[in-house]
Amino acid sequence: MKISTKGRYALRIMVDLAQHDNGGYTPLKEISERQEISMKYLETIISHLNKAGFVESVRGKGGGHRLAKPAQELTVGSVLELVEGTLAPVSCLEGDRNHCDRANTCYTLPMWQELNRIIAEYLGSVTIYDLVHQQDQLIGNDYSI
Repeated sequence: MKISTKGRYALRIMVDLAQHDNGGYTPLKEISERQEISMKYLETIISHLNKAGFVESVRGKGGGHRLAKPAQELTVGSVLELVEGTLAPVSCLEGDRNHCDRANTCYTLPMWQELNRIIAEYLGSVTIYDLVHQQDQLIGNDYSI
């Protein structure tokens, strides 16, 4: 499993929105400047986040984007799964069923299944709030989200 730039940027966008949540909407241009992400790439990612209900978007003057739910309710795992599609460490674990012909005799499958479970459990336990709060403690910021 390797998290793509799209996945990493999606998390940075979500963290940025959590950090700058003042009840209003944050313009894409501000996120782009702070995160050093091109507007075109940012628009693509924010569209996925919006369609999935992770962010709310409003067009026009005073518009922009904000988290659709509290940062405490948005997990890293859900964001990454949205933009990456799967977080499975091996292809035979992608999807609901294992279609590998060797599944019944594969000595390594149980290890991959356990790794997949650990990854999903861990990423499902870390929230956007946790990311902001953890880093703030390290650098001394006090964002109240």
